[in-house]
Amino acid sequence: MSLQQMFRREASKRMALSAGIVAPDSARCVQCGICTYNCPIGIDVRRHVWQEQTVSDSHCLTCGECITRCPRGVLSFQRANLEAEAAK
Repeated sequence: MSLQQMFRREASKRMALSAGIVAPDSARCVQCGICTYNCPIGIDVRRHVWQEQTVSDSHCLTCGECITRCPRGVLSFQRANLEAEAAK
């Protein structure tokens, strides 16, 4: 793999993460709070799941820690419609 290909792949990963949001499957959540505990920014992810909302906090890094730490697989990345969010 060339250096240029590596940078291109990393840039596409960053673009996907910046256009993504953390979305819950609230029916599977048991409110254990592990997602909130592992958030490096301190976002109350558990509250977003309980209210059946996507994590729309502007401070969210989309690092995926809450997603990988959830023991039930409740959280996932979804593509955000940034233009629709800006229109609100």
